[in-house]
Amino acid sequence: MSAADEQVKAAAEAAFARGAYPHLVNSRPTVDKASTLTAFAEALSFPDYFGHNLDALYDCLTDLSWLPPGEHVLIWPGSDALRKAEPKTYLAIRSVLSDAQRALGPSGRSAGSWRLTVVLPDA
Repeated sequence: MSAADEQVKAAAEAAFARGAYPHLVNSRPTVDKASTLTAFAEALSFPDYFGHNLDALYDCLTDLSWLPPGEHVLIWPGSDALRKAEPKTYLAIRSVLSDAQRALGPSGRSAGSWRLTVVLPDA
């Protein structure tokens, strides 16, 4: 098992241990904006109305009402592939993830029944 695989496993086990729901992003296709957004949508079972753009990503990440209440841990291994292929896209997506995590954090404006934690094992 590679170090990255071990980090993913550890992140998922830590999420389970604290009663959170881990969501693993399929990192193979995450080499451009469209495929990365699709991979996030699949990992978190986004509703059909997801608009496949950064605003829609933020909106879905800060809602999560279609998922059970509690902490949801988005684990994105292989994020480095997007960083290398499309650095600006990577930074934009990282910004959205960071903003959404803050919004659904313990003291965030959207904090309530749902929390979001983002784990980037290779970042």
